[in-house]
Amino acid sequence: MSEDTIRLVTIGRIFRRRWRLLAALAVVGALVGYGASVVFPPRYTTSASVLLPGQWEERELLTQVDVATSSTVVDRAAGALGWRGVSGADLRDHVTAKASDGNIIKISGTAETPKRAQQLSDQVARQFVEFAARIAGGTTDSAATGSEALRKQVEETNRRITDLAKAADPGQTVESVQARTALENLRTSLEDAMTKLDQADPAAGKAGMVVMGPAARPTGEAPPTRMQLIAGGALLFFLLAVIGHLVAARMNRRLRTEPEIAAALGSALLGTVDVPQGRRGAHRPGHGGPRAWMRRLLGIDTRWDLPAPQRSGDEVGRRIRYRRVCARLRDQLPAPRRLLVVVPDGDEIARRAAGQLVAEGEGDPQLRVVEVAVDRPVVPDRTTEAGAVVVLGVGSRTAEELAGIAEACADGGHEVVGIVVAGAVRSRETRSQGRPPDDPTLALAVHGHATGGSV
Repeated sequence: MSEDTIRLVTIGRIFRRRWRLLAALAVVGALVGYGASVVFPPRYTTSASVLLPGQWEERELLTQVDVATSSTVVDRAAGALGWRGVSGADLRDHVTAKASDGNIIKISGTAETPKRAQQLSDQVARQFVEFAARIAGGTTDSAATGSEALRKQVEETNRRITDLAKAADPGQTVESVQARTALENLRTSLEDAMTKLDQADPAAGKAGMVVMGPAARPTGEAPPTRMQLIAGGALLFFLLAVIGHLVAARMNRRLRTEPEIAAALGSALLGTVDVPQGRRGAHRPGHGGPRAWMRRLLGIDTRWDLPAPQRSGDEVGRRIRYRRVCARLRDQLPAPRRLLVVVPDGDEIARRAAGQLVAEGEGDPQLRVVEVAVDRPVVPDRTTEAGAVVVLGVGSRTAEELAGIAEACADGGHEVVGIVVAGAVRSRETRSQGRPPDDPTLALAVHGHATGGSV
């Protein structure tokens, strides 16, 4: 796993080098969102408001909200609407209610057409008011019965007070006057109590819920709309692609430094060489077809996680690097110096570097290039070669893959005498005369188990 910190420059590199792939995935996400909008038809939502007069506590309002969305109210609304194939259970998930300021309950209905959404909201609000009035009516009957009995008792008490007042001493003594005054005060207190009882009657203050007009017919779809689904699908696929690139970069185990590569192959580094970056249209022969064309179209035929190639020096400086590698091989091996140049299959930079190394060697040392598959590397058996040189691009292989190439060389009887690391560079516009081509023809290069003569 790479321990490099993911920075904004990494995300910018993804946008710059994978913009075609990101755009294609965003289009795919938009198509998926459009398909979802077809599978799930648009919905429309509208609300009807019900006013609750009087003084209501918050918990009482919440109770009324639950009553408005209860199965009884919704079933009554479904029966009143009479929609074919639609029952109260089907409508229960399409009806919501909430209490707002001013003792107002908003009842919302959702349906597949604006007309049905309006009808659903109005009918549920109407059935809620009727059901609430029915409940309040039952409570009022029982309360009225108790109030009537209490009123009769008060009237009976008033008559007893009158009788007591008449039976009291009609004289003008202090005691008789005080008794008559106390009885009149008692009568007044009873009348005031009855008046307050009538004013505190709950049915008087909490009855008469009112529907505040019909629900407005909706003019737009309820979220998520078709455009929201399309935009959401495109954004989701785009973000998933970016996150996938970041995760892949985080999990990347390819070796990027020369000491790590040398340790994985168990040999010494002979040097690093530069390979001018080829044209986009220049590809290996035999690697065409629809799949390769699609990879080139999406821009995934090249690595994105490598730093941008640095500007190369002149042609003379690049050739000096190759000649120094050849000189180290001549100093290290006795004559005749015949070597096998092992290149991992699919490593275009390494293949071009090997070809340039053959051209600069000019027969000393004599080099034979072979390409080996990385998943199951097989190196030709040793004949007259004194060892093998592994040429690979920087950051192209993992430690396990390089260890497999080293084991394949050992199985073929070849000792890895050195490693050459190739890196892509940007060539200058002006070119020296007599310069060899960037991609010399490897007339003697062989693939897999093929054998050929030495250069």
